[in-house]
Amino acid sequence: MMMKMKMDVNMRRLLLVCVFCALSVSLCSGACAEVDSDTEAVAGEPFKLGCISCKMRGEVEASATVDWLFKARGEADFVHIYSYDGEASSIIDERFQDRMEWHGSKKTFDLQDASVDLLNVTFNDSGVYRCIFNRVLSYEHYEFSTIATKLVPLTVVAKATRSTASIVSEVMMYVSIIGLQLWLLVEMIYCYRKIAAAGEEALRASAAEYLAIASESKDNCAGVQVAE
Repeated sequence: MMMKMKMDVNMRRLLLVCVFCALSVSLCSGACAEVDSDTEAVAGEPFKLGCISCKMRGEVEASATVDWLFKARGEADFVHIYSYDGEASSIIDERFQDRMEWHGSKKTFDLQDASVDLLNVTFNDSGVYRCIFNRVLSYEHYEFSTIATKLVPLTVVAKATRSTASIVSEVMMYVSIIGLQLWLLVEMIYCYRKIAAAGEEALRASAAEYLAIASESKDNCAGVQVAE
């Protein structure tokens, strides 16, 4: 009886470990995701210019600086408007003075999210924004520089409209959440069945060992009686 109770406790512990590992893998894999920015802003309201560039090697130390460029409608060239180095930001173009705020990675030089808030949006803000990551990967004996670029086309409207892409993105988000929950449920059931099968096998082995010991004891007793 005590052996069975001990086996049940061990099975529960192993099941909890399996669930914890599954959750840890899911959380770690979702640590950084390159999500596209919204592309429609409403005049007079704030808007987040999204820009995310994930490191391919999370264990490698790195530092990065970010530059934002802007090309207004009807213009041919991009103009440098904003920069951030992990500590301080600088608004370079006077058209955006006091209207851009950092909304990306904080308290780190390893920048992966370079999003900025554009305040009090005007129709003149329509155009294409370019986000540039200047990243330095620090290995044991050398450093390697990389550049990642993202483009955000922005349209400014008088009234908010919900695009088809936004609806599809929201649906896909809920589908992903449901799919993840189902996957975790399947993992839990699989772990439980595997642990239960192992527990039953261990109990059968313990019972067989007990019977073998009992049989050996009985034979020894019979031998003693014959000797007497």
